[in-house]
Amino acid sequence: MTTLSAAAERLRIRSGAYSGQTAGLARGHVQANLAILPADWAGDFLRFCQANPKPCPLLAVSEVGDPTLPTLGVGIDIRTDVPRYRVYQDGVLTDGPTDITDLWRDDFVSFLIGCSFSFEEALLADGVPVRHVELNRNVPMYETNIDCVPAGRFSGKMVVSMRPMTPRDAIRAIQITSRFPSVHGAPVHFGDPAAIGVRDIADPEHGEAVPIAPGEVPVFWACGVTPQVAIRTARPPIAITHSPGTMLITDLLNTHLSVL
Repeated sequence: MTTLSAAAERLRIRSGAYSGQTAGLARGHVQANLAILPADWAGDFLRFCQANPKPCPLLAVSEVGDPTLPTLGVGIDIRTDVPRYRVYQDGVLTDGPTDITDLWRDDFVSFLIGCSFSFEEALLADGVPVRHVELNRNVPMYETNIDCVPAGRFSGKMVVSMRPMTPRDAIRAIQITSRFPSVHGAPVHFGDPAAIGVRDIADPEHGEAVPIAPGEVPVFWACGVTPQVAIRTARPPIAITHSPGTMLITDLLNTHLSVL
């Protein structure tokens, strides 16, 4: 892990010097999930986010065609400042570049969505261990059987991220993360993974598996990768997202997101 500022981390990413997962980088700063869509799809996607605030808590929406996000940070360029992107064409993942400048269009709208990496800082500060941070891995993420509320052309199942905890730590984690509704808030499930349709806890669809020790339970939070499932379902002609675990690092402070 580095101890660089948010701006310095973005410059490192923009230069191509770093393209990995961002958990633990620029500690104290809000990180954000990304979805970019053509303007004629943006209204439906905005309503999808508003209808599903647990997995899709909106932090910012750009102006049409504008790659900057002044409310999230000075000098942000959404075309270069995410470590790795995903490009979907007609709902099919076709590429995973580290720079989307050549793909940018003057009708694109960027949606920035809260990320659970923000509440992890509060968990760690309270002494609640976070396994993937300890192991320097990408958080494990799973596609579930939980239906999102449809909106326009967008629908699909919720994606969740998982952190194994002792029951005592899980209770404390619920209390802590409830204070952060703009970055997914309290968990949506804990215990039996099969109850929410997780097919194999050792084989996440996104991110990296982490061990669950004896006496621990898996705790699941709504995840900002959910829009990627909705994009696969809606099949817009083009959409660009972050690659799971590789976020936009903003100038906002995590402490400012707490409601208590």
